[in-house]
Amino acid sequence: MFVRDPCGIVCIIVTYIAVFYADYVVVRWVILHSLQDSLWGPFHVVAFNTVVLLLMMSHLKAVCSDPGVVPLPQSPMDFSDIHTDNSETKIECDERDNWTVCTRCETYRPPKAQHCRICKRCVRRWDHHCPWINNCVGERNQKYFIQFLVYVGMLAIYALGLVITSWVIECSRCSNDMAVKQTRILHCVMLVLESALFGMFVISVLVDQFLGILGEENTMERVQSSHHYKRNSSRTFVLLSQVCGKGHPILWMLPCQNPPKYTFRKDAYLIDHEI
Repeated sequence: MFVRDPCGIVCIIVTYIAVFYADYVVVRWVILHSLQDSLWGPFHVVAFNTVVLLLMMSHLKAVCSDPGVVPLPQSPMDFSDIHTDNSETKIECDERDNWTVCTRCETYRPPKAQHCRICKRCVRRWDHHCPWINNCVGERNQKYFIQFLVYVGMLAIYALGLVITSWVIECSRCSNDMAVKQTRILHCVMLVLESALFGMFVISVLVDQFLGILGEENTMERVQSSHHYKRNSSRTFVLLSQVCGKGHPILWMLPCQNPPKYTFRKDAYLIDHEI
C-alpha cells in the first residue's frame, strides 16, 4: 500500500539518508579508523549492518503492508435511516457490537476502526497516520512499526557507543593528518547529534505505542482521555500477542513473522483476510 503524500515521501527519503549516512560514518570513520588493529572491527561491521538490515526490512514491511483497511462493500449501502450531521455515526444495534458507520467510505466498520483523512480509508484498530512510513499504523502493520522503532533506537545507541569507544581507545596506526582528523571529528559530531535526536524521538514514540497497546487505546483516544489507565499485568502478554503474534516473544522482533490472522465480520457473513 503506497500513499501519494508528499510529506510521507520526503520523510521516507530522509529516513534512508540518515540510516545510510550513519552506516557510512560508523564503518568508514569509526570502525575502520579506530578499530583496524582489533578483531572487534569486523565484528562491529557485521553486527551494525545486521541491525541496519533488520531496520530496513521492518520499515519496508510497515510502508508496504496493508495496515488493515476495512473492505468496501461490493454494492452501495443504504444509510438513509441515519440522520446526523457527523461523518461518523455509531450504530445503535446490539448485533453489530458497537460497530460504526463511516459515511465517507459508506460502509460499516468494526470497533476501534477509524477513518484516515490522508489514506481516505477506514483502518482496523487504527492508531495514527505516520509520515515516517507514509502509511497508517493499524492492525496489520503495527508490529512492523514497533520493530522499526526498536531497531532505530538500537542503531542510535550502538552508534553512540562506538563513537565514544573510538574517542577513548588510542589508535597507534591512525592517520596524523590534520585534514583527516578534522573530517573524522566533523562526521562523528554529526553522527552523535543525529543518533541523539532520532534516539530520543523513537524512544518516546515507542513508549507511547506500548502504553497504547497495554491501555487498549489509540493515539487519539489517549490524547482525548483525561485519566490514566491501570495496567492489568495478567493481560499484558495477551495484548502484546494481539499485535506481535502468537509465537514465542523472541520471534516478535523478526520482520519475517506475520501478525495474527484477523476474521472480519460484516453483517451476516465472514470475510477472512489471509496475511
